[in-house]
Order: sequence, then C-alpha cells, then structure tokens
Amino acid sequence: MADWQTLSDRINHVTPSATLAVDSKAKAMKAAGLDVIGFGAGEPNFPTPDYVVDAAAAACRDPKNYKYTPTPGLPELRRAIADKTLRDSGYEVTPEQVVVTNGGKQAVYSTFQILLDEGDEVIIPTPYWTSYPEAVKLAGGKPVEVFAGADRGFEPDLDAIEAARTERTKAIIVTSPNNPTGAVWSRETIEGIAKWAIEHHVWVISDEIYEHLNYDDAHTTYIGTAVPEVRDQLIVLNGVAKTYAMPGWRVGWLIAPEPVAKAAAKLQGHMTSNVANVSQRAAIAAVSGPLDAVYRMREAFDVRRKAIVAALNDIEGVNCPTPTGAFYAFADITALLGKPLGPNGTVSQSSSEFAAALLDEAHVAAVPGEAFGAPGYLRFSYALADDQLAEGMRRMKAYVEA
Repeated sequence: MADWQTLSDRINHVTPSATLAVDSKAKAMKAAGLDVIGFGAGEPNFPTPDYVVDAAAAACRDPKNYKYTPTPGLPELRRAIADKTLRDSGYEVTPEQVVVTNGGKQAVYSTFQILLDEGDEVIIPTPYWTSYPEAVKLAGGKPVEVFAGADRGFEPDLDAIEAARTERTKAIIVTSPNNPTGAVWSRETIEGIAKWAIEHHVWVISDEIYEHLNYDDAHTTYIGTAVPEVRDQLIVLNGVAKTYAMPGWRVGWLIAPEPVAKAAAKLQGHMTSNVANVSQRAAIAAVSGPLDAVYRMREAFDVRRKAIVAALNDIEGVNCPTPTGAFYAFADITALLGKPLGPNGTVSQSSSEFAAALLDEAHVAAVPGEAFGAPGYLRFSYALADDQLAEGMRRMKAYVEA
C-alpha cells in the first residue's frame, strides 16, 4: 500500500473483536460442512418471543414505519424504556434522557465519543468485555485495566481502583452481571464504586444488559438505585439482545443526564440516524411486556450453567468457578498450557493458541482470555442447545485427555 493509502492510526491501533472473529470462523467451518460446536458468541439460542415478532409483523404493514423517526428513537419506545427502568431498576428517568441506538454496542461507542478528550483515562475492571478498551481508544482515550481474578470472584477491589486513578481519570465501567466472567458484583462493591466516583468527579458507565440473568442467591444491584446521588454522573447502557433473545434486531439504548443524551443524539444524527422502525416497534412490545418468557429462558440457562461448570471441572487441568449471572463460564486453563494435547500432541503456550487448536482439531469454539484482558482463561457461552453443550464438553475432555 502506498504512503498516501495508509489507514489512520486510529483504526490501526484497534484490535478486531475476538468474540466475533471466533464466531465467524466457527460459522465458516460449519458452512464448509464441518460439525462445529460454538461456545463463542453470546447469542441466545431461543427464538424471540412470539408477541414481539407479532408486533414487528404488524409494523411491517403500517406505512408510518417506512419513514424516518426522530434520531433518538420513537417517542413511544423512549417512554417504554423509561417505564421499564422504573419497573426494573427502581428509579425514575424521563424519556428525554433515553437515546435508542443500533444495538448496545453503538451506545458504548457513542458514550466514549461524547465523554472523552485525547488522553482521558477510563478505568476498566478486568476481565472486561472485549470492545470496551477498543471503544475507548477510538475516542482518543486510554484504557486503564484493574484486574480481579478468580480468587476475588472476579470482583474489583476498591483500593486497586483508587490506586489506578490519576488526574486524567474521566470514567469507570461497571458491568454486573459480568461478561465474560458471569460474576454478579456485591451491593457493597457497587455502592463503593458509586461513592468513590462521586468523591472524585468520575463518570460511571453501567452496562446492565444482563440484568435479568441471575442465579442462586445473586441479585443485580442497580447503581442508580443503590446510590441515588450518582445519577447526575451516570450513563446506563442496555438493550433487548440478551434479555429477550433479540440479538439480530439491533436495539440498544443509553440513559444519561439530559445534556449527555442530547449530545449522543447529535452524534447519532451524523452516524446512523434512527434505529430501524420495525425493530423499534418490536422493542416496545419487548420492554413493555411481561418477563415470563425471560424467566423461562433463565431457567434453561440455569440448567446449562450447572452442566457446563460440572463438565469443565471434570476435565483434568481445568478450573471453572461457578458463575451467578449472564450466560458465560470463565475457565482457568493455565494448567493445560505447555503440554502436548490432542491426537496431534499440540503444545499451546497461551490460551489464544489453545483456543485455536481446540477449534481446528476438536471443532469446539471458545474465546481465549486474551480477548478479555485475562490470559490463561477461556470463555464459554452456554447460550446454546443442551445437546450441543454436552457434545462440546465431551469433545474438549477427549481432546485434553487424549
């Protein structure tokens, strides 16, 4: 490529999404006729609830949905999200604080674009969702990782957070229930982060997309309810993908103080304009409807959660803590590194190499911990069919213990 054709430093310093890369390779292998078990993408295998699909089908017949809507979303949907926030999170927001985005990922991207100046720092409790640091870098910011391992239940330490703070710290991310670990942070930790943020004038970005996926005695603590004073510096990210089995509908949102919401709408006006009307109509039905279908899916996830944790811990050299939220198991495989494994005696020196070998040789797709700032781990999504889960675990065990 000639000098004048060189791409921007901005994009050259961004790492591709590892979760999507693994999922894409697995799907390509399937398309080539290979029988691949995919634990990669966090994509529920359930159909979108019928009442949501029916709302979308009716919307397709209504000519008013063939036009643009206001950039921040249909007024009816913004109101429905505000009502849902009061119902689920326990505090009141106005529709003017809501901006509907093209999936939750756009809400993440927009948030950093409107908050960060060049060199501003964002504290990211680690392990993290793979796109957080890249979205920070795309905004000219600097990701600052604060690691918490399995010994702490993957729950961040407030002293470590404070040690990472500098005069350039602009924001901190809260993700509970957590992707990739499945951890649900305690109320004490959530409250502690909120009070710390208030004291030091730091924005709090709370990703609550797994809010209804809790197991055992774990409960989602909504930071805006736990410490109401933080709401003036709180941005909540959410969407319909995980809760309502709607990843392909591409509807997310952010909730923020009105000046921030207006800035997000201004940015979106130059990026994508409004979310597809039919998807917005479907989202109205989802967030306004009952949670019965959600709870049925959660019961199925719970069965799979127990099955995959037991299966992983039954593999020699694998240690998997029991997650209490989301639909991910985060397994420590460091004991498997540096050893000949599988029928070919492949030696992997990293979890990234192990994940590649597992996919190529055993046709099992999982995401390596490097994607989440946690080398030595593998993330398994158990949002797949029970028989596929069992077969995938059988193959991994056979590969490791061959």
